[in-house]
Amino acid sequence: MKVLQEKEQRGSRNFFEEDEILQTILEEQLTGGFLDYAKRELMIFGKQCANEIDERAKHTDREGQPHLISYNKFGEEVSEVWVNEGYKQTVKETYNTGIVGYIHKEIPELGHSGTYTYSFAQGYLLSQTEPGFYCPVTLTMATAYLLEHYADRELKDKFLPHVCSTGETPLYEGATFLTERQGGSDVGANVVKAVQNGDHFRLYGEKYFASNAGMCGVAMVLARKEGAPVGSKGLTLFAVPWRKEEDDTLNNLRIRRLKDKLGVRAVPSAEVEFDGAEAYVVGDPDRGFYYMMEALNLSRICNATASLGIMRRAYTEALEYAGRRDAFGKRLTEYPMIKDTLVRLKAKLHAETAATFDLIKLFEIVTDGFATEEQVILNRLYIAIMKKETAEQAINFSHEAIEMHGGNGYIEDFVTPRLLRDAQVLTVWEGTANILGLELVRLVHKYNAHQLFAKEMHQRLKRLPDFDLKEVIKDQLDLLEADLQAFAGFDEALQTFESKAMARKMALVYESVVAVEWAEKYGGKFTQLAEIFLEDAWSLRPVGGKMKTVEYFDSIGI
Repeated sequence: MKVLQEKEQRGSRNFFEEDEILQTILEEQLTGGFLDYAKRELMIFGKQCANEIDERAKHTDREGQPHLISYNKFGEEVSEVWVNEGYKQTVKETYNTGIVGYIHKEIPELGHSGTYTYSFAQGYLLSQTEPGFYCPVTLTMATAYLLEHYADRELKDKFLPHVCSTGETPLYEGATFLTERQGGSDVGANVVKAVQNGDHFRLYGEKYFASNAGMCGVAMVLARKEGAPVGSKGLTLFAVPWRKEEDDTLNNLRIRRLKDKLGVRAVPSAEVEFDGAEAYVVGDPDRGFYYMMEALNLSRICNATASLGIMRRAYTEALEYAGRRDAFGKRLTEYPMIKDTLVRLKAKLHAETAATFDLIKLFEIVTDGFATEEQVILNRLYIAIMKKETAEQAINFSHEAIEMHGGNGYIEDFVTPRLLRDAQVLTVWEGTANILGLELVRLVHKYNAHQLFAKEMHQRLKRLPDFDLKEVIKDQLDLLEADLQAFAGFDEALQTFESKAMARKMALVYESVVAVEWAEKYGGKFTQLAEIFLEDAWSLRPVGGKMKTVEYFDSIGI
């Protein structure tokens, strides 16, 4: 804690250097020269995020928000989005790290591509300071994924080098435009029309919540061809350049207005009208919705990563403030209730970070095409339950950080108000809790995902030697398994009613298993963190019981 204060005063904070959990995850999942490269580059990026990128983020949020320039001085419609110079610098520095590009192309120094694990580690650091900008990064990741997996060679050559640019060619940030005014989460209600025009199409209609509008070079857009059936099966995926290649003018589209948002103000979100915009079919015209749902799962992991970043920043801000603030003649960290809050936050942060990167490891297998059918289903399930849990915890952690600061936590001089404002959207982006609950219902109905989940958790526990923490979570898993069997037999109304609570229990079991695995593998502070997490998650501490959070405060390295 004293080290954090000294580094803050010197302006030399480093989000990566301070994060033992992230370092351990990378040492588990990366090897050899790639591990050395990743640690070196993340050390550089972690320092940038904690210092100059953080200063730019504060300026963007308070004084340098994007704004729409509808017309130029000649009265011509230009629909340009102004962003401040600091934001532009953050864009350049971040994409040049390969946060998107090195997933799809070689890292020159290594001779092979990077991984999603490495990219999400970068996103986790970035989200501790600028989760708003991590939205455009996410959209660019989704755009690159769709182009690489489903575009034909001509489209790939046209767009992918720019979307994956690390400075050697002009950058095209990406975007994914789904939402329409009448549909919202009901994407099947979309009505944007695609009319064939030679070897391409023209789009007509509007997208109502289009993030990264005006900044993207190419957008992935769902639209309905003439004569296509209603519903989601009638949607085709199109690549739509923002500007015409021949003269760099707008591609027959316009921004009606930018949204005035509560938080994540760095990203321009807009209402976009298409009036004959050139568009190119991506993949099978009948599978557009399927493609976009694949990209949505990637975006949901990004959403969870952003949530973890906010959680981590909220925790470190609460810790640093409590370590320097005196009240009633004592430092805050001398009070048992403060120790309890900080240790419980760290235990939850550890379990949730470890579990999220555990699912990222499975996502890598699925994306590479080597997964079994069971792994594909579990991947979807883990993403749904962890996106929901991390987003809700980002709000909770931000609340706890504000409360630790007292009145100062509510003042914009501190980062805590921005954390709360930025966290709030993460429960909405990429699917609300209600939508994720419906995903759980679908997975249970169609694939018996509840049985696969229980089987996988039991198998992972069986691999561990017998010890007390294993028995604690085994008992909770047995209870959850019985609940899941009952849940699978409920009628539709009752299933949807219970789905969000069931998803949370599944997330807690998953996190508990991962935390216990870490305890068995690493011992020491990770055993203590697992003890605290299980006690808190499952309400195991009796009134008047042992104050483990206070006892472990120093030994777990708070």
